[in-house]
Amino acid sequence: MLIMLLCEYSVYLKHIKPLNELYKEDNPAFHLLENAFHTIHTFPVLTVKRILGPHLLGLSLPASLLALIFIKLGYLDFPIYFIGLAWMGALLVAVMHALIEFFLTYRSIVPVVTDIIKRSEAYGKKLSLPLKNLITIKGKLIYSSVFIAVFPILGFILASGIQLNQTSSGDLSSYWKWAVTDLAVIVSLAAFSSLLLYENINKPIEVLKQRFTKVEEGHMDPIVNIYLDEYATLVTGFNTMVKGIKDRDQRNDSLLESFYTVFAATLDARDPYTAGHSNRVAEFSVLIGEKAELDPTQIDLLKKSSLLHDIGKIGVRDAVLLKEGRLTDEEFEQIKLHPVIGANILEQVNLPNDLKPLLPGVKYHHERYDGKGYPEGLKGEEIPLFVRIMAVADAYDAMTSDRPYRKGMPVEKALSILEDGKGTQWDPHFVDLFIFVMKNQTSEKRIS
Repeated sequence: MLIMLLCEYSVYLKHIKPLNELYKEDNPAFHLLENAFHTIHTFPVLTVKRILGPHLLGLSLPASLLALIFIKLGYLDFPIYFIGLAWMGALLVAVMHALIEFFLTYRSIVPVVTDIIKRSEAYGKKLSLPLKNLITIKGKLIYSSVFIAVFPILGFILASGIQLNQTSSGDLSSYWKWAVTDLAVIVSLAAFSSLLLYENINKPIEVLKQRFTKVEEGHMDPIVNIYLDEYATLVTGFNTMVKGIKDRDQRNDSLLESFYTVFAATLDARDPYTAGHSNRVAEFSVLIGEKAELDPTQIDLLKKSSLLHDIGKIGVRDAVLLKEGRLTDEEFEQIKLHPVIGANILEQVNLPNDLKPLLPGVKYHHERYDGKGYPEGLKGEEIPLFVRIMAVADAYDAMTSDRPYRKGMPVEKALSILEDGKGTQWDPHFVDLFIFVMKNQTSEKRIS
């Protein structure tokens, strides 16, 4: 036992050396990461080699020599061929031990491999494995299945031969008791090895299933590729797919942003006197939304809805939209149609479900908190959240922007009008938030 422990420990220190060198350094060089990466991936195989090498030979060779010496000296009394049987038994046990340790080691290296890969990201380089280090699923299945099938038979035959040799011809009851116990132990070990093999093959499949579910939910995180077999190719394919989806989504987002910008620019080109109005309303709306602690997704939708809120003015005649003087009642009724026109335009686009929250901001941005707005006379909390925010931003920009027929109001006066209109024209909560933000911005500008 002492020789076995010394031999195995010395080989283990040699195997673990690249990992010790890596983790002794706070900022390790990339070649240390590569060496450790290659070593940790071969650790399951190195474990098998240690068990079938110093572990088996370090115990069996000295034990055999000592047994031979003690038999010659008369301290032991049993046939020499028992040493050969012991070698057969030791080899069977060692192979089973190696098989179990292979799968346990395969499982235990995962966090180390993950950590090394994360450390390598700081260098902007990708760690790769030589093909000779790959352990195929085919190899694991063949070697494991054959030995798991053969081990119980060989083990039972070997142990039975020894037991029968020690059992008198007339006393077979003790043999059968021993046989049942021995068979139960051997079969249990084989079953445990089979479970480890199943876990080794099934776990990557479960990881992939979970990640595909995450992709369906919109989470595009890649899988850290820690595998040494055919699963490495599957994981690489999955990560390539995820990257492709993320790139496509980014392109789509860019196209959508361009879509909103084009519509806003179209309105500006149509009515130069209100140029930039939609962009400013979007900016003010975002300020209110952030102060109201809306989540990033809501703020993004609020911004897009604000950019499109006046899209319906495309459907209003130039003679009415660009008229500089006071509108007649009939002309004003035409202007009042632009929210519904805008909503109809967007409904024809067949917006996806995640963009349908844009519609209320377009259709209802002229509703009043007291119910006297248009087109449907919604009141209070009946008015959608985005609309109550946009109404404040829209009114403020309309009051402070220059028009051909009037100069824009000073900021203080516009804020005072918003304050007076709380609870009648605008939602009091969002008016207070906007006034707070604008006054803070004004004071910061004075300080700077």
